[in-house]
Amino acid sequence: MEFYELKGNKDLARDPITNSVVNVNSLDYQQYVTTRKIKSEKNQKQQTIEQELANVKSDINEIKSLLKELLHGSWQHRIKKLI
Repeated sequence: MEFYELKGNKDLARDPITNSVVNVNSLDYQQYVTTRKIKSEKNQKQQTIEQELANVKSDINEIKSLLKELLHGSWQHRIKKLI
């Protein structure tokens, strides 16, 4: 299939069957694919970090709750001894 170059832009051509505009510059396309992949990887990494942070926050809250329970129980035990 042969594309017809658009006037004023050698990187774009018209597909004679679909009449759509097509980028015929393979270097530009490869750069686009690489950039898209890098952005996707960064996004995935950010989501992973956010999930790990949420897990750490949850763990800290659980530890705080257990410490409060432990302290509360210790104080009750001491008060019972005093009474």
